[in-house]
Amino acid sequence: MAEARAMVMTGLRSIEARRLPLPEVGPDDALLQVEACGICGTDYEQYHGAIYAPYPFVPGHEPVGRIVAIGERAAARWRVEVGARVAVEPAIPCLACPLCLGGRYTLCVGRRPMSAYGFIPLSVPPGLWGGYASHLYLAPNSVLHRVPEHLPPELAVLFNPLGAGFRWAVDLPGLRAGDSIVVLGPGQRGLACVIAAREAGAGCIIVTGLAADEARLALARELGAHHTVNVEAEDPVGAVRRLTDGRGADVVVDVTAYAVEAVTQAIEMAARGGTVVLAGTKGRRPVPDFYSDRIIGKELTVKGALGVDYASYERALAVMASGRYPLERLHSHTLPIEEADRALRLLAREVPGEEALHIALVP
Repeated sequence: MAEARAMVMTGLRSIEARRLPLPEVGPDDALLQVEACGICGTDYEQYHGAIYAPYPFVPGHEPVGRIVAIGERAAARWRVEVGARVAVEPAIPCLACPLCLGGRYTLCVGRRPMSAYGFIPLSVPPGLWGGYASHLYLAPNSVLHRVPEHLPPELAVLFNPLGAGFRWAVDLPGLRAGDSIVVLGPGQRGLACVIAAREAGAGCIIVTGLAADEARLALARELGAHHTVNVEAEDPVGAVRRLTDGRGADVVVDVTAYAVEAVTQAIEMAARGGTVVLAGTKGRRPVPDFYSDRIIGKELTVKGALGVDYASYERALAVMASGRYPLERLHSHTLPIEEADRALRLLAREVPGEEALHIALVP
C-alpha cells in the first residue's frame, strides 16, 4: 500500500515521524502532493498547549502543492486538474449554514468543531489532514486557489500571512487611501500588514516592536512603513500621537503574540472614531487595566480577526505574482518536515543565537 510521510503531533512539545496510508480518491475529493507548508504562531500554540490541539494529529494549515489525484465532480467544482498547483485555505466549511451562505464561511457553525486543516485528529479518516506531510487529503468542501508557477514553494506559502495582511489591515477596518495605520508587532503577519496597507494607499504606516526586532523594523521600513517605534526605548502611545500630530491612528492592528498590554495600547493609540483590529492571540491571558469607557468615549470600533477570506487570499496571490515586493526578505528558513520540532522552537525564539521570521517546511 502506498504511504505518505507525515509528522504527527502526539502531545505537548512532542512530534514524531510516521507513515500513513494514502487514501483512495472518490468523485468529490482529491489528493495533494505537498510542496511546502508555512508555519505560524498558531502552530506553536498547538505545540505549546496554549490552544486546543486534537492529539495525535498532523499539524500544518498553510500548504501549497500539486493535485496528484482528483475526482471528476471535484475537478469540475474546483476547476482544477491533475498537475494543478494550488494553495489550500485552512477552513473546511459546510457551505450550508447561515454564515457560509452569507459569505462568512471562516466562521462556519455547521461543520465539526475545528474542521480545519492542521486541526483534525488522526482518528478521522484518512488522517492526512495537515501540511506537515508529503501528501494532504482534500475534502469535498476545501477552498483552493491557483498558485503562479514562477513562485518558489517556500515563498508561495506566504499566501497565508499576506492574505491575513489584506484582511486584517485593510478589509476588516475599512482602511482608505490616506488613512494612518499602526501595526503592533513586526512578525510575518505584521510585515504583511505593511504591504497590504501600502497597496491600499495608507498615508502613514507605523510599526512597533521590541529592541530584539531591530532587523524586522528595518525590513518594515523597506517594505513601506513610514515610521517604526522601539517600545522598549520610547512610549509607543506617545510616539503614535507625536507622529500623527496628536490625532491618533485611523486604524490600529494588534498582531503581537501573548503581549496583553498591546490591547490597551491599541485603544489609546486609536483616533476618535477609529478602528482597532485584534488579531494577536494572548494564550487566554486576561488584559489588565482594560477600561471599556475608553472605547465608548472615543466611539471606537473594535474587531476580532480570526482568519482570512477568499478575496483576501486572491489579492495576496496577485501581489505575490506581481513581483513588486521582495518576498524573499520575509522568508528566513526552509527546513525538511522531519525538523518540524526545531522549526517551531525557532519561530518561538527558543533556539539561542538564531532568529527566524518565516519558516517553510518541505517534504
